[in-house]
Order: sequence, then structure tokens, then C-alpha cells
Amino acid sequence: MKKIKVLIVDDSAVVRQTMADILASDPRIEVLPPAADPFIAAERMREQVPDVITLDVEMPRMDGITFLKKIMSQHPIPVVMCSTLTETGSETALKALEYGAVEIIQKPKLGTKQFLEESRVRICDVVKAASQARLRKLSPRIGKEISPKLTADVILEKPASQAMIQTTDKVVVVGASTGGTEALRVFLEALPVDAPPIVIVQHMPEGFTRAFAQRLDGICRVTVAEAADNDTVMRGRALIAPGNRHTLLKRSGARYYVEIKDGPLVSRHRPSVDVLFRSAARYAGKNAIGVIMTGMGDDGARGMKEMKDAGAATIAQDEATCVVFGMPNEAIKRGGADRVLPLDAIAREVLKACG
Repeated sequence: MKKIKVLIVDDSAVVRQTMADILASDPRIEVLPPAADPFIAAERMREQVPDVITLDVEMPRMDGITFLKKIMSQHPIPVVMCSTLTETGSETALKALEYGAVEIIQKPKLGTKQFLEESRVRICDVVKAASQARLRKLSPRIGKEISPKLTADVILEKPASQAMIQTTDKVVVVGASTGGTEALRVFLEALPVDAPPIVIVQHMPEGFTRAFAQRLDGICRVTVAEAADNDTVMRGRALIAPGNRHTLLKRSGARYYVEIKDGPLVSRHRPSVDVLFRSAARYAGKNAIGVIMTGMGDDGARGMKEMKDAGAATIAQDEATCVVFGMPNEAIKRGGADRVLPLDAIAREVLKACG
């Protein structure tokens, strides 16, 4: 199997070395000689064209956004933005997604063994997802797992039988990963101000989800916010799971609310779509609508099947409009999707399902 060639562009020698060590630990990835700034990167690219570039946001001679624009206008290559967890860095990294970057990762830093392992899983998975992005129309690659994949059982056990749901209030749960930031924008912008209540898991690092929610809130008719523990799920409001925290849908009487939890990676992610979808199957049952969007891997596929088995309406984004047709494809193959629709038709179908 051909290895994925990755060019690291960062002005910090420590970050370049750390990133190189992390990526080189994956047998499917080949790390090219790194570059300290975009000018050196351009020279490297003339010698060998990478499959994926990891790009620092803030650099002295040329910033990452300017270099990203040049890449996308001259020779489009999947780019993953590597950002520090600062307000400015978060905003700039999210802006990069609008200019064609595939994903955002947080710069690795020293920590506990578990923290470093989870960072390795996240960074390697993001790079592999970027290599499949429809930007370059690469054929899907299937590789072996590099760490154990836990299921939603570690957060929320699967019930032996579904509880009776007495309420008729509808609730929408959505899962997305690579390419999902743009897909969610399209979906949420199409909804009216009194849209049904929505809870979203978008795979994104801690700290970036709040800035992402704020950006969406500024352009959508519905209110968009980063979810906090015990937040009420209500009409006209979309809650986005905070990065690095599992988010569950719960119900008390007629009130839906979210529970924010720590815990291990589930389906290699935290937050996990499988965790959200399983909780929706349990606490909303046939009154839930599940939507799975673009992304690599299979997070959400099991949970969507559980939702369908509980009587929920389920929708998967189609291959033609996905950046990476991984998560929706797995949900379809497992029999979890009632409908397979292009991105611009999903909002209409959700409103129809909600009556």
C-alpha cells in the first residue's frame, strides 16, 4: 500500500520534531523533510509533491492563511491547519476552513502518556482523512487500526429493551467529521428560526468548538452555541458538543437536555457520534431524527442503526456531496440510514420528518 507523504510546515523546531515523531509512528504515513516556513516548503514541494500538508497558522515570514491561499489557487493539496489553543489562533484556523483547509488539529504538547497517545490517534487519523478528501479525488484507503477502538458501551450501556417514549416532541441529532464544518454551515443556514431542537457532534479539538459555534451563530437564523452540561435542548437552538467531551441527549419529563461527560475515546473520538446517537435512541426513540454527514471512519454508524431500530428517522449524506464518504457509507452498509440525500436536501427532509 502506497504511503501517505506528509509535509510539516512550522517555524518551531520542537513542534516539527514532535509532529514528525507522531506521524512516523503510523505505518501508513511517510514524513517528508519538514519546512520551517512557507518559502522553504515551496522549495520542498518543487522536489516532491506531498499528499497532505500540516500547516502552522502563525509564522514570521508568511502566515499560514496566505500560504494556504497560494496552495489552493496554484496546486490544490489537502491542508491540515495546526493551531495553538488561543482565541486568535482558533479564529484564524476556522477562517482557514473557508479557504479550503480540510481539518484543524491542535498543536501537540507534552502531557500524560494518555494525553500524548490520544493526540497521536487524533493527528494520524486527521492526516489519513485529509489524504482521502474529495479535493484531490483520491480513492479510499483502508488501513489497520493503530490503537484499540472502544464502543459507546464505555460511556452508556446499550439497554436490553427500548424505554417507552410518551412525549411527541421531536429532536434532531447530527454527527460529522472531516468536511463537516462546511456541511453543518449549509445545513444550519437552511433552517428557519423556529427549527426543531438540534444537538451536534463535530469532531474538533477542545477550544475550537466554541469559536465554531459563535461563527455559525452569526450567520444562521437558529441560535448556535457550544453545549454546556444540563443545557436545555429547545426549538430554534443548535447545541454543538464541546471538543474533548462526550455529549449525551437526556430527558426529564417533557424536557430534553444534554449531559457533558469525560471518558475514553469512543470509536477513536471524544466527543463521539456513537455516544450521542445511542443516547438519542434511548431517551428520544421514535421522536428522534438522526443525521450523519461527511467524515472518515465509522463513528456514528452503530449508533444510527440503534436509532433506526428504536423507530427514529435517519438520514445519511450522499457520496457526491461528502468530502470523505466514510461515516455515512458505514451507516448505510450497516442498514442504519432510511434516506441517503445530497447535502442541500437534508434540511428540508429533517423539517419534513419533524412535521
